[in-house]
Amino acid sequence: MSDDPMEHPKAEAPSNADKPVEQWTTGDEAMTGAQASYLKTLCEEAGEEYNPDLTKAEASKQIDALQERTGRG
Repeated sequence: MSDDPMEHPKAEAPSNADKPVEQWTTGDEAMTGAQASYLKTLCEEAGEEYNPDLTKAEASKQIDALQERTGRG
């Protein structure tokens, strides 16, 4: 087995979960269906208005904030 990082480039690259949302290459795309569904649930629990027009990055930030408020985080 070699220690050459070029043999396993994905092992060296940070995952998207490790990147700040501002660095996501798809962060300005519409949020995913899974994000929308979970965000609706969190908004209902927190008494917040749901905005269906958020980007992936905006939805992620709101999900994080609402998880803290609702104790789901």
